[in-house]
Amino acid sequence: MAEFTAEVFQNEYLPDGGTDVHAIVSVTCRGAGAAGQSGGGDAAEVIIIDTSGSMGQPADKIRAARVAGQTALDRILDGTMFAVVAGTDQARVLYPANTPMLVRMDANTRMAAKLAVERLTPGGGTAIGRWIDLAGRLFSSVPVAQRHAILLTDGRDESERPEELQAAVQRAKGFFQCDCRGVGENWMVNELRYVSSELMGSVGLIADPGAMAADFDQIISTAMSRGVANAALRVWTPQGAAVQYLRQVAPAIEDLTARRMFVSDLIGQYPLGAWGDETRDYHVTVRVSAKGAGSEQLAARVQLVVGDTVVAQGLVKAIWSNDDTLTTRINPQVAHYTGQAELADAIQQGLAAKSAGDDVTATQRLGRAVQLASQTGNDEATNRLRKVVDIDDAVTGTVRLKRNVARIDEMDLDAASTKTTRVARTEEA
Repeated sequence: MAEFTAEVFQNEYLPDGGTDVHAIVSVTCRGAGAAGQSGGGDAAEVIIIDTSGSMGQPADKIRAARVAGQTALDRILDGTMFAVVAGTDQARVLYPANTPMLVRMDANTRMAAKLAVERLTPGGGTAIGRWIDLAGRLFSSVPVAQRHAILLTDGRDESERPEELQAAVQRAKGFFQCDCRGVGENWMVNELRYVSSELMGSVGLIADPGAMAADFDQIISTAMSRGVANAALRVWTPQGAAVQYLRQVAPAIEDLTARRMFVSDLIGQYPLGAWGDETRDYHVTVRVSAKGAGSEQLAARVQLVVGDTVVAQGLVKAIWSNDDTLTTRINPQVAHYTGQAELADAIQQGLAAKSAGDDVTATQRLGRAVQLASQTGNDEATNRLRKVVDIDDAVTGTVRLKRNVARIDEMDLDAASTKTTRVARTEEA
C-alpha cells in the first residue's frame, strides 16, 4: 500500500499589507509497488520508434533502435498490456501485426514482439502527431488504469502541419503520459519538449546511438515502478485568495498552473500522473487579501489525492508582522528553487538569442545562467554550460561565447535545462 507524506517549507511572515505567500511543498511516496500490479487496474505501455529514412543515415541509428526496442520489451512486466508502433510519415502497429489493439505481455508475446522489432527498416518521413494519435487509439482498445508511452525520433515533424501535431497532443493530453527522446542532432528540442510537457513526460537527448538501449532501460524500468496509476494536487484557498502559479520544481521544472481543473470556487486540482517511490517538490504562490500586523490566516491547504482519497496534506500559512527580521527572511527551499527556475529560463533565452545571432543578449543570459548554476550548486548545468561559454568568473556570471560550438552540445544544454538539483540537507536544516 503506497504511503504519501507532505512537508511545507516557507517563511510564514508577511510585512504589514503584504499579499504574496510562497511555499515549497515536498511530497514523498513510499511503497508504490509495480505498475498494473498494485490493485488499481491494468497498466499499458506503447513503444513508438521512428523508422523514417533518416534513421538509416547512418545505419547505426536503426540498429541501435532495434536493440533499444528489444531492451524496452524485456523491461515491461508480465501482465502489462502493450504494443509497438513504427513511425514514418504514417503510423503503423508493428506488433501485434494486423491487430489494432494492445496485447498482454508474456513470454510468447515478448519474443514475437522482439522478432518484429528486429525486422525494423528505415524509410519515409516524420509525422509525430500521427504516431501519437495511433498510440491513443491503442490505449483506447482495452480498459486500463495506467497508460505510458516512450517516443523516439531523430528528426523534425516535417510530414504534417504544426497544427496537426498540436491537435494530436491535445487529444492525448490527460489520457496517457509520454517520455520523448531525440537521437542525434537533427530533431527540435522545443518540439519534443512541447510533446513531453503536455503529456506529463520527460525530454532528453541521446547523443550517441549506442546509449539508446540504456536510456530505454531506465525509462521503462521507471514506468514499471510506478504502482500509483494517477495522483493529483488539490489546492484550497480561502475566499478572496487565489493561486498565482503552481509549478513542479524537482526533479524537473514543469509549470502546472494551466492544468488547473475546477473542483469548486475555492478548490482547484492539478493532475500529476503516475507515481513510484520518489519525491517531487512543488512551488505554490498564493495571493491573499492584505492584512495588518498581528493578523494570521491559512493561505492554502495543499492535498495529494489518489482518486478521491486524500493521502497527504500540507498547510501554507500567512502571518503579518512589523518585525523586519521575520518578514525579510527568505526560506532556503524557496530561494533555491526560484533560482533553479530562473536558471532554466536563462539557458533557454540565451540559446535562443545565440541562434538568432544576438551575441550580446546570449552572453548576458548565459552568463546569468552560469551565475545561478553556481549559486544553486547545479554542477551538471555548469558542466554543460562550459561547452557553450568560456567562464571567466562564475560568481559574477562573466562569460565569453565559444566559437564553433557543436550543435549537439547546445541541444544537450537546452534539453537538460529544466532538470534541477534538490536543496542540500545543510540548507534544509
